[in-house]
Amino acid sequence: MPATSQPNPHRRRAYRLLTAAAALATVGALGAAIPADAHDTGRGQHDRWPNRYQDVQLLSFNDLHGNLEPPAGSSGRVTELQADGTTKTIDAGGVEYLATHLREARKGNAYSVTAAGGDMVGASPLISGLFHDEPTIEALNKLDLDVTSVGNHEFDEGAKELARLQNGGCHPTAGCYTDKKFKGADFPYLAANVLDEKTNKPILKPYYVWKKKDVKIGFIGVTLEDTPGVVSAEGVKGLKFKDEVETINKYAKELQKQGVKSIVALIHEGGLPASGAYNYDCDASGAGSGISGPIVDIAKNISPSVDALVTGHTHAAYVCTIPDPAGNPRMVTSAASFGRLYTDTTLTYDRRTGDIARTSVKSANHVVTRTVPKAADMTSLISKWGTLAAPIGNRAIGYISADVPSTGTESPMGDLIADAQLAHGKALDADTDLALMNPGGVRAGLTYATTGAEGNGVVTYAEGFTVQPFSNTVNLQNFTGAQLIQVLKEQVSGTNASAPKILQPSANLAYTLDLTKTGADRVVTDSIKLNGVAIDPAATYRVATNSFLAGGGDGFTTLGQGTNDLVGADDLTALEQYLTANSSASSPLVPPTPNRITIVQ
Repeated sequence: MPATSQPNPHRRRAYRLLTAAAALATVGALGAAIPADAHDTGRGQHDRWPNRYQDVQLLSFNDLHGNLEPPAGSSGRVTELQADGTTKTIDAGGVEYLATHLREARKGNAYSVTAAGGDMVGASPLISGLFHDEPTIEALNKLDLDVTSVGNHEFDEGAKELARLQNGGCHPTAGCYTDKKFKGADFPYLAANVLDEKTNKPILKPYYVWKKKDVKIGFIGVTLEDTPGVVSAEGVKGLKFKDEVETINKYAKELQKQGVKSIVALIHEGGLPASGAYNYDCDASGAGSGISGPIVDIAKNISPSVDALVTGHTHAAYVCTIPDPAGNPRMVTSAASFGRLYTDTTLTYDRRTGDIARTSVKSANHVVTRTVPKAADMTSLISKWGTLAAPIGNRAIGYISADVPSTGTESPMGDLIADAQLAHGKALDADTDLALMNPGGVRAGLTYATTGAEGNGVVTYAEGFTVQPFSNTVNLQNFTGAQLIQVLKEQVSGTNASAPKILQPSANLAYTLDLTKTGADRVVTDSIKLNGVAIDPAATYRVATNSFLAGGGDGFTTLGQGTNDLVGADDLTALEQYLTANSSASSPLVPPTPNRITIVQ
């Protein structure tokens, strides 16, 4: 599986900051309400249109990534903006609670549809990832998910495995995990812009029409066009990924020809909000509002016939209005990640036109708090799969003296992984000089507080799996010093210019990153030193990376040009070996201090 970068979108379009107007704080609303007489069933002209307008509840979420159990540490919290301008954090997430919240939200809403924006599976914790995400599909079935787009992580194990998750059947090599055959998803995965290279047709359904009596809403699902850049080559072999806007506009026309005029796009691509608080007012003016990133350009070019956009990929939370090509505001939402939030959007369906009354759309993100009762069926599901995973997951692999966070330009967890890969590289080849780890492959940090019965400071295999779930191998390659310098510059140039991907370095590599400059100049060449010595452009260096980076992933094309390849064990094994060798109950590992990169701002 690929160690993809989750919140760092990159694409060829120019991104523009948008600050749209006319919204409520924490609740986006598209302008004026439906006229007061719109629901009139009394005398006069409205007799011909009883109950002309029907509110449809759209519940949505994105980027679950198989997080069935409540995520640990910062991955399981959201930030909430308070009335006085301060913020507080709230523990959130876990499908036992998500199920309860969604079921409560549906009460009293006869017309309710639930949709998702991709990355339901992939990069999952051990309880799901160990079983090729069958547990997550079972959970989504129980959540009554109606439809989802694919995301880049749905391709971690390739198109054939994605088809199995949709259609069911036992895993081709692992077989069946229980005495019951895996039945697959009872909701459609949509992949409108993912084509088979041979047939030139979508590998899954491009759209889905939800119907309730005389109300019908079409859903078009796409993933980011640059999926091949953030997924291993094997995962997208034989596939083509088309432009999101062109694809959505194409199928919007097709739906309209079929008489479906109410359309929602499910897009696994997203934006970068100005605030980290889930309930900030995106449409307000001034600092702390607005949104930037790929979704802005996408939203401004998608046909006005599309009424709302459910997005994802950046793991951010926002409810924003972005004008369509006709200049009319349109709702664009994202519910962070890991099941910590869900979005509740009201779409007012006009029976006379068959379209959504856009001036009446409203939306808000809600926290999946852990203060509500757990859904019993989800508790049972977690117990079933947890019992199967326990013999593997509960094994101690190391000890830490404090939390090892995964946040920041350079993170302690990223540094720890790089150190582990350098140690593994040296065990394979004593000439290994350094290691580099891509930030998107660091899926979580390690928490000191116990999450089960293991005790404080104990790192279990399951926790390690949550940090590195991709089964990438540790690869050794030779590069010239000039190539190594170029690799570091590719962090902030080329496809990574607008959204830098800062590689996590092993302890013996140091340099300065000057963010006051632009492009490749942000890496100060003269500052790059290995073991305190400047890099010699003509010398040869042996570099350890994971197999995703070794294939040139995440825009690091130079890393795909190495020589004298040597493939080692998988990256989780390397981390386990490092923790076992460098920590014990009496002498736990002290988290690395993230000071290898000097950042100038």
